[in-house]
Amino acid sequence: MSSPQYETYEMYGPAYAEAAYGGLAVPPADLHSAETLAYGTPGAYTDTYRPAYEGPTLPGLPRQGTPDGDPAPAYTGRDEPDGDAGARAGSRAASRTGSHRRSPRRRRTRFVERPDSSVLRLLPQALVVAFLAGGTTAFVAEDKAIELSVDGKERTLHTFADDVTELLAEEGVELGAHDVVTPGRGAGLGNGDEVSVLHARPVRLTLDGHRREVWTTARTVAGVLRQLGVRQEGAYLSTSGSRPIGRAGLTLDVRTERTVTIMADGRARTVRTNAATVREAVEQAGITLRGQDTTSVAQASFPRDGQTVTVLRITGGREIREEAIPFQVRRTDDPTLFRGTEVVESAGEPGLRRITYAVRTVNGVRQKPRRLTSEVVRAPRPQEVKVGTKPRPESVRGADHLNWQGLAACESGGRPDAVDPSGTYGGLYQFDTHTWHKLGGRGRPQDAPAAEQTYRAKKLYVRRGASPWPHCGGRLHG
Repeated sequence: MSSPQYETYEMYGPAYAEAAYGGLAVPPADLHSAETLAYGTPGAYTDTYRPAYEGPTLPGLPRQGTPDGDPAPAYTGRDEPDGDAGARAGSRAASRTGSHRRSPRRRRTRFVERPDSSVLRLLPQALVVAFLAGGTTAFVAEDKAIELSVDGKERTLHTFADDVTELLAEEGVELGAHDVVTPGRGAGLGNGDEVSVLHARPVRLTLDGHRREVWTTARTVAGVLRQLGVRQEGAYLSTSGSRPIGRAGLTLDVRTERTVTIMADGRARTVRTNAATVREAVEQAGITLRGQDTTSVAQASFPRDGQTVTVLRITGGREIREEAIPFQVRRTDDPTLFRGTEVVESAGEPGLRRITYAVRTVNGVRQKPRRLTSEVVRAPRPQEVKVGTKPRPESVRGADHLNWQGLAACESGGRPDAVDPSGTYGGLYQFDTHTWHKLGGRGRPQDAPAAEQTYRAKKLYVRRGASPWPHCGGRLHG
């Protein structure tokens, strides 16, 4: 038997699809772009498949029997017009794809010979398989294999996400302001791409005495120090360099190694140290501070690189000194004394003050004493003085014409405050105190003004003549 002859035969072309679906051409591109619906959705898909033995008999073909051997219904001879059959087939295809597409121009197929009935039965099944295979191809084309690394933990995943941000949201990866994402957060994704996420951690860092907070993507203490460019050799770390840094961060104290020069006892010592204080650096240089010894900078201060520190050897103690407190002079008017006459009734006495000073030497040099305390041992006693207000007499009759200046020069050298070596006589005319008081004088004669002394001497002359001055009395007439 010769093979069936077709005027037009395209196995997977539009004509084949048109013949299978009653005149609706479904290009392969439409199959790949068809909407994917959930299985079992009501109304989403209408099964139009019927076994070949239930389908209409095409003109010129023999009737097919049923699987049970029953004769198939007779062909009525009412073939559906090609236009109507194509419209119904297009409606069914549209219900499957979810959209109505305009069918391409159909190529009518005319059978020259009647094909075998088994071919007709296989055609609908083959078309369904081809349709499902096209939808699966479109589904697989959207899927991407991505290598995702989060803080060094890598995994491969499949995703339909279009960009990095959507991928991380799907995976529940939360990002902070300091986190690092490679590629950028909005970068597109393609199959086989690699995405890396490094979460930043806060580190409360004290570096060589300076405090600050830094954010780092390093996962260990040594890693963050490398990021900051901190020299770790010889440095002090408050925790191990291999300690991991959690998402909550940590507190880190770092002291790098520095060069410090210590001047002490006439020698210079240079040390490499990571000490936290100047005092520690001094001790590391082998220098001991004793007693009041100190340094040129505060011992609790942080030693800087290249700094020179001088040790001050201090010895000290206390010194007590006594100082006199001057007395006050109180003057009181006395009408019984001639004007210009002052008589000391009670002599003043200075007080005494005791002062304690702190004294010290620095590197052998004595420093200025520092006053610590002061106390009064004895209070001063004021001096009481009587001041005369009585008018002075003009003269003493019978004695004014005498040479009183000559007498004074002979007795005292003309000095009103002169006192003889025995302390008994005083003044210009060398009165003794008893005689002075009998003449109306107050106090001591040597404390009285010269005019008053001359006046009292004249009164004495009127009473006794020149006898009170046995050696110099002759001068009165000379």
